[in-house]
Amino acid sequence: MTDGHLFNNILLGGRGGTNPGQLRVHAGGIAWRRQGGGKIIEVDKADIASLTWMKIPRAYQLGVRIKDGLFYKFIGFREQDVTNITNFIQKSIGITPEEKQLSVSGHNWGGVDINGNMLTFLAGSKQAFEVSLADVAQTQLQGKTDVYLEFHVDDTTGANEKDSLMDLSFHVPTSNTQFVGDENRPPAQVLLEKIMSLADISSSEEAVVTFEGIAILTPRGRYSVELHLSFLRLQGQATDFKIQYGSVIRLFLLPKSNQTHTFVVITLDPPIRKGQTLYPHIVIQFEAEAAVEGCLSLSEDLLATKYKDKLEASYKGLTSDVFTKTLRGLSGAKVTRVSSFRSCQGGYEVKSSLKAEDGLLYPLEKGFFFLPKPPTLILHDEIEYVEFERHGAGGSSVSSHYFDLLVKLKNDQEHLFRNIQRSEYHSLFDFISGKGLKIMNLGDVQTTNGVAAVLQNADDDAVDPHLERIRNAAGGEESDEEDEDFVVDEDDGGSPTDDSEEEESDASEGGDDKERSAAKDSKKEAAGTKASSAKRKSKDGDEEGSKKRRQKKKKDPNAPKRAMSAFMFFSNAERENIKKSNPGMAFADVGRALGERWKKMSAEEKEPFEAMARADTKRYKEAMAGYKSGGPAVTVDSGDETE
Repeated sequence: MTDGHLFNNILLGGRGGTNPGQLRVHAGGIAWRRQGGGKIIEVDKADIASLTWMKIPRAYQLGVRIKDGLFYKFIGFREQDVTNITNFIQKSIGITPEEKQLSVSGHNWGGVDINGNMLTFLAGSKQAFEVSLADVAQTQLQGKTDVYLEFHVDDTTGANEKDSLMDLSFHVPTSNTQFVGDENRPPAQVLLEKIMSLADISSSEEAVVTFEGIAILTPRGRYSVELHLSFLRLQGQATDFKIQYGSVIRLFLLPKSNQTHTFVVITLDPPIRKGQTLYPHIVIQFEAEAAVEGCLSLSEDLLATKYKDKLEASYKGLTSDVFTKTLRGLSGAKVTRVSSFRSCQGGYEVKSSLKAEDGLLYPLEKGFFFLPKPPTLILHDEIEYVEFERHGAGGSSVSSHYFDLLVKLKNDQEHLFRNIQRSEYHSLFDFISGKGLKIMNLGDVQTTNGVAAVLQNADDDAVDPHLERIRNAAGGEESDEEDEDFVVDEDDGGSPTDDSEEEESDASEGGDDKERSAAKDSKKEAAGTKASSAKRKSKDGDEEGSKKRRQKKKKDPNAPKRAMSAFMFFSNAERENIKKSNPGMAFADVGRALGERWKKMSAEEKEPFEAMARADTKRYKEAMAGYKSGGPAVTVDSGDETE
């Protein structure tokens, strides 16, 4: 880090909550980032009112007070850090940090100092404790001498798993000289009015804006969502959540491509709890066309000062946009929107499933987000590698239409997104590779044949030879009974024949004739077993139905070879050139390189191979016509033989 100093430390929350992160002190001011990402706190040096150091148990605390009254406390500094930071701040920012002392006497009498939104209780000249008045929910005068403060309740697990300050009472005798009053207005009343002018009292009575009947998917239910000055409240029929804005680290605005609904996700740290389930993400679903109009319950002074350029007095627009903009203005959290990714149908997401739950996977600029259930956010910085996997097993024609995306994290955790349509492969591959993420190929035979062959070498405008090969392989394992409406005399325009395993493809290279023959024999045995089973089943069925169906003919070695695609002619012509240019290249990488070259070729460059494919298709049709008429098959050498 140049022109500054970087320190690992902890940001103290309003009532003792701790957030680990990194503090950067530079010539322009101070910036703090939460560990694991999220909201960034930046303080320009022109906004700094004062800086203080305080020795606390086992560390030092840096206090930063800014001119609008906010006060940040950072702990975790060593003694040597104090000297280095102090010297740097004096030279670069021009402010000399003051040194404060912490009272450890245990005295519960002293004075009160209110500076900005911080109330400090002093025992003598030393600080005993301090609280943020922004956390005060209610205050009242008890008798004539006691001021009672009640603090906001936080329903996040971080608040539930530690001791939280709930209420506090100050005794202000009538002889107090700091807050001078009179007979009708005692000193305690003067202190109460001072606190009320700075505390978030009105938010406990009236919300800034309320959204009724909002559908929340996690935790599931319909809630009334109230946005207050310092917290948001979810009020349902059976549950009620109150969440401080300090727990909101990011907002996501993600519309569905079908334009029916829009997701708004509130990411929390720490999460909220319902029963034994933790919810780090609140997933809200708005109707895409729903609109709202109204006014915010904010004073003109607040709109002109604290929320200037953040909020407006009135609002009008889509409910999802108004909700996101208002929550962003009140909480200060950043909003993440859809990325530049577009699916093959122009959407922002791809359909997939995670842990047996169907949903949508949003590739974002800095991560992936699976919605709606279970909501799963994966940042690019957390990813070790991604791997495209062939969906399913057994080479079925159904599985070849889908693939899986495995995301391996640096902490060894894995997320497997299944059932992604094959047509989305190129969009996802280009987007992921463009982000610089490592794409792993473990060299597994199934993975190589499934992804590198079926998906990567495929051209959208041409017949995919590898997909055809897989379909043919699957065809030998399916039932030997043909569909009732299948007519042999109708030519399907070049569909593969039964001996397609003998056809040449990229998969034929690298294995000798004995291996191919053994594989072919094993497939015949499997097909024969299933055929006998299917025949027994047909005998038990309806007699008329069995007459309409005919058993599949055995493979005829004299049947003409099916037509080759333009890509196959190109592959056979260029494969050796790639192997000579890249000796030792893996088989899967050769196929990948061929697919990439074909994809980048212009129509003019593809034309010679297209012409060869048309000629071969014509040859195939003529040969099939002769074959079906009972004449000898005419075999024309199309130059498609491989090694």
